[in-house]
Amino acid sequence: MPNPGFLRKLLADHEAAPAESARARDLAYTLCVSTGTRDVNRALRTAHHMLVAPGPPR
Repeated sequence: MPNPGFLRKLLADHEAAPAESARARDLAYTLCVSTGTRDVNRALRTAHHMLVAPGPPR
């Protein structure tokens, strides 16, 4: 699982990037790699799920 802080920033940056820009495409790719998916919509759902899922016991 990616670092939650990194994942939150990645989601925020993706949301703020202009649609169809090179930056949005780069962020979509990074989201897919970070979440182990190949589709940006699935990557977004997976990232949100990762952030709300409980972590390992401490």
